[in-house]
Amino acid sequence: ESIPHEPGAIVPVGQVIVVIGVDDGAVTSTPAAEAPAAAAPKAAAPEAPVPAPVAKEAEPTGANDKVLATPATRKLARELGVDLGVVTGTGPRGRVTKDDVLGQASGKGGAAKTAAVSAPATRPQAAPVTAIATTGGGGEVRTAYRGIRRKIGDAMIGSAFTKPHFTLVEEIDMTEVYNLRKASKPAAEAKGVKLTFLPFIMKALVAALKQHASINGIFDEANSEIINYSDVHIGFALDTEGGLLVPVITEANRRSIFEMAGELGRLSAAGREGSITREELSGSTITITSAGSIGGLFATPIINYPELGILGVYKIEDRPVVRDGEIVVRKMTYMSITLDHRIVDGGEAARFMNTMRRLLESPTTLLLEG
Repeated sequence: ESIPHEPGAIVPVGQVIVVIGVDDGAVTSTPAAEAPAAAAPKAAAPEAPVPAPVAKEAEPTGANDKVLATPATRKLARELGVDLGVVTGTGPRGRVTKDDVLGQASGKGGAAKTAAVSAPATRPQAAPVTAIATTGGGGEVRTAYRGIRRKIGDAMIGSAFTKPHFTLVEEIDMTEVYNLRKASKPAAEAKGVKLTFLPFIMKALVAALKQHASINGIFDEANSEIINYSDVHIGFALDTEGGLLVPVITEANRRSIFEMAGELGRLSAAGREGSITREELSGSTITITSAGSIGGLFATPIINYPELGILGVYKIEDRPVVRDGEIVVRKMTYMSITLDHRIVDGGEAARFMNTMRRLLESPTTLLLEG
């Protein structure tokens, strides 16, 4: 028995991580391609890209159009006379980067893809958590960039630098929702659920997406297809000690406000306890991020790849506003929608937020339409 890697090493997908039952020095390993496939998420949404490149057979020189690379990288490769078909991409999902092309041109990097079949890819070893004293009497703490934190980072890079984001912010009067929530709390407590503002916002989101269905979906870039869904599976950003998680309330369009409140509580507890399952973190068609209880006026969230949009929810507070020519105090908030501008235009974003505002400022309409 042996472990062919150092403790703390980041091992690329498909490589052997432990050898058990060695017989006369012969080791038989099952290729990663033969491993059983993971269960598909409910909405068939692709998962976040795996940061480590997977070993692939060499591609013919004429297959450069199939190589994942940006136009700028392709132009650089042409100028330097580099064949993209023999360069191993180190970017998200195996994307060939400018550094890969420069390394191939200089002979110092960008190993040919045929070499990846026999030679394991190597990365600098991540340092364990240590404290290093400095001459000034202070110190520094180094934390290994891996695990959930690295997965979050890789997903954010893949989204932020492949999607042209744009954000639209709307001011919404939540006074009537505030009053409805207050009146509904006893009934919610009788059902054993904690009723926050978020289930009301989710209900409005479901109703709004019926009228703006182009926002509820994903962009399958590999097949150049936009996939829209009739069911709404809402992911919600969950702040945990281990990092950001996005549990998913499946078929939110079939749930009542109380039912969504119950799922919010259950999934939030499972996420913070570490008992949440892979399936409960997969298959969202749109995501909500809410930092209102922590602070901040509003933000420009990054889209949860490969979805088309993310709704930002922020703090609700008393503000003076003008109603019928008089200054009154109302429960006001800002909400934002960040969208993939390749798929959704600014006009549709404004119309969507107008619908959200109308539904939330008139909860009776929300209940009827949702």
